[in-house]
Amino acid sequence: MSTQRDNPVKWQASRVAAIQMVSTHDIAANLNEAARLLKEAADAGASIAVLPENFAVLATKQMIGCGRREAEPDNVIRQFLAQQATELGIWVVGGSLPIAARPDWSAVTDRVRACCYVYDDRGREVARYDKIHLFDATVEDAQGQYRESDTFEPGEDVVVIDTPAGRLGMAICYDLRFPELFRQLREQDAEWVSLPSAFTWYTGDAHWHALIRARAIENQVWLVAAAQGGQNSERRRTYGHSAIVDPWGRILSEIDEGPGIVVSELDRETLKDIRTRMPVWEHRRL
Repeated sequence: MSTQRDNPVKWQASRVAAIQMVSTHDIAANLNEAARLLKEAADAGASIAVLPENFAVLATKQMIGCGRREAEPDNVIRQFLAQQATELGIWVVGGSLPIAARPDWSAVTDRVRACCYVYDDRGREVARYDKIHLFDATVEDAQGQYRESDTFEPGEDVVVIDTPAGRLGMAICYDLRFPELFRQLREQDAEWVSLPSAFTWYTGDAHWHALIRARAIENQVWLVAAAQGGQNSERRRTYGHSAIVDPWGRILSEIDEGPGIVVSELDRETLKDIRTRMPVWEHRRL
């Protein structure tokens, strides 16, 4: 488990943005689009912006090579994220990107890790979360079969850090289906959870709203879900519906498909009031 307590960040009433993209197989174009939307989030007053899963690298065949480059000092995507955070003066939760190294920097030789890095407003790398649950499933869409474990090695560590918007718990996409992870995030005092995602249209239409609201309600946390949303390639369509859900399960802001942002304020008094009026955490018996 990973937690940040040594240098706690003071909570401010913060505006947080979830960024929705329709990433393609063109990495340079994806980075340009991410930069445009991060600036839009900063201009809207967001102090923290969350990018979607696979925001820069979408194609499976690109993951291994890109992941090896990102493990080197001359990496492209991590430097891009740090630069954006510095220039815009915001914290950036960097969606997910491949990296051929574990958190201790031992090499992953045959696969890569799906990692979410967090950068503070000075461009410092303050956290890394490696996706724990991998999407191996048969889906009734044009692609049909998804086998993330063929390309990715799963992570092990639960990650919660301090941010200007409170204690942030980190998850990625398929993690949403595993409530025990979110219980552990709350055990480590998470007050909001970031969820970069790339749900398929088929699974998203069936389950997305039910799951993001349930995880927020069960754990009395904000859920900031930044998704891929549109026709990413000939065979791949993602569901979108990036949203910010409050600890009562209310969807505060949402976008359906296409690129864009949603922004909401995370307020500690709202969180405190909900947890006080219904202290479910104190009522647990199992």
